[in-house]
Amino acid sequence: MVSSEREKVMSELLFVVLFGGIILTATWAEEGLLNPAKLEMFVDELQDMPKIQGFEVINGVSRPRRLKIGMYPIRWKFHRNLPSTPVFAYGTSRSTATVPGPTIEALHGIDTHVTWLNHLPQKHILPWDPTIPTAIPSNRKGIPTVVHLHGGIEEPESDGHGDAWFTAGFRDKGPTWTKRTYHYHNHQHPGNLWYHDHAMGLTRVNLLAGLIGAYIIRHPEIEQHLGLPSCDEFDHALVVFDRGFRVDGSIYMNSTGNNPSIHPQWQPEYFGDAIIVNGKAWPYMKVRRRKYRFRIINASNARFFQFFFTNGLEFVVVGSDSAYLEEPVKTKEKLLAPSEIVDVVMDFSSSRGDSAILANNASYPYPSGDQVNEANGNVMKFIIDREPELDTSRIPKKLIRYPSPDPSSASQTRHIAMFEYTSPVDEPTHLYLNGKPYSYPATETPRAGTSEVWYVINLTQDNHPLHIHLGLFKVLDQTEIKDLGEFKDCMLKINDAERCHLSRHARGKKVDVRAHENGWKNVYKMMPGYMTKILVRFAYIHSNSSYVFDATAEPGYVYHCHILDHEDNVMMRPLKFIN
Repeated sequence: MVSSEREKVMSELLFVVLFGGIILTATWAEEGLLNPAKLEMFVDELQDMPKIQGFEVINGVSRPRRLKIGMYPIRWKFHRNLPSTPVFAYGTSRSTATVPGPTIEALHGIDTHVTWLNHLPQKHILPWDPTIPTAIPSNRKGIPTVVHLHGGIEEPESDGHGDAWFTAGFRDKGPTWTKRTYHYHNHQHPGNLWYHDHAMGLTRVNLLAGLIGAYIIRHPEIEQHLGLPSCDEFDHALVVFDRGFRVDGSIYMNSTGNNPSIHPQWQPEYFGDAIIVNGKAWPYMKVRRRKYRFRIINASNARFFQFFFTNGLEFVVVGSDSAYLEEPVKTKEKLLAPSEIVDVVMDFSSSRGDSAILANNASYPYPSGDQVNEANGNVMKFIIDREPELDTSRIPKKLIRYPSPDPSSASQTRHIAMFEYTSPVDEPTHLYLNGKPYSYPATETPRAGTSEVWYVINLTQDNHPLHIHLGLFKVLDQTEIKDLGEFKDCMLKINDAERCHLSRHARGKKVDVRAHENGWKNVYKMMPGYMTKILVRFAYIHSNSSYVFDATAEPGYVYHCHILDHEDNVMMRPLKFIN
């Protein structure tokens, strides 16, 4: 949706609640909201999250490992001048739990087994809305959770299906729950993933509470010869997200919806003005005058980031989402949608000054919302050592080549339409894919080992990051839809792209895929008013072989918009594999 008056007023340090037609206006202080201008930037040092090996080495040989990782209620310090914040955090114990959670480092071909344990309290720390399709325990006690390994090519039973949730001690379980211990085969190509909660209707609040963490699959035999910056000092995961706070340090989330008579709490997008990197608001990092590798994950609910350096430093992109690019790509800016990952090398030896600020200029909601302000337009600061040093790492001319997409090999062509529905006062009420609720039977039923061409038709005003579980895809092109209003009216009536003459309407301006996004993706930004053509591959891209598990097993998979507020209500559809 286009940014509401509420968001515009908040950016001017006011808070507006619409309820029953009455406008109630209050200052930051009266609402107990923290004015982010009161927090000094770049005073907390960037932290690296704890690392957990997803394998063990016995007599020099890497072997599968079993882990137990819990979800705990803890208090977390986001800024030196902010009181500690109640959060939910992943960790091997309450005392080691962090926000984000520990980075799990797995090895290609070595299995990792994780028992995810729910130690959360009976009541949530954030408001939630039972009027949208939501995981609700039978006794209405406890907080449902389930973990999804985002970007993982794994069995359905371990994918973190939204209805496979469970409460503390597994006392209550969702209708598609299968087992306590998830099996990650790690059989896919090397790259960057992340894990997060995926409980039905609660994803936005559970992630907002802190249930996120990085996951890296390494393949030393393939990666070592690349010569990229490595080791803990020069290779860092950066988990970036936005939060709003109250003056007591607690996380702010709206308790009143934009359509309170329909949805008492749900709003179409959540935005906070404080930008958090690895659990600290606007941190700083001391770096040496050499190359560093950063695996940047946008873990925001709805905020897009257009990253750039205020001193003009370049990013060298080596990977996008979970896969390496074929060759490095230099760029001055990088647009990252919620849940997208970019893998970059930064060469601080090319900086003329002794500091560099990583900034953001993406409007919110993206692309037609408010412009950034001083708070959400800054991300973090790098303090660069003045002395040059010998740097043995390098950026190779070639990285890893995977098969090129071949649309002629596609076994199926599908149309995926994105709809937003509004109330009589033109406020969003819910969002659907292909005009169908999530609960309707699966209509996308691919076969493992095949490729499909999907035409994704965005009929809304938002840019929607589409995430496909299990599958990887390449974006082929994006084409503007002419006479959009006419086409949209037809789609709302009969919901059939061919009968609504898509080919006649999809003849506008074409947008090429930028070189740094031309790899195999699991999320992509679907432009409003455009048709995006993608080729989806349901097989391993590094070997073109079949999965090492049964993809047709229950409870299946899903695909959805990764703006979490949209996903929860309920821009998500089942993806069911057949033989």
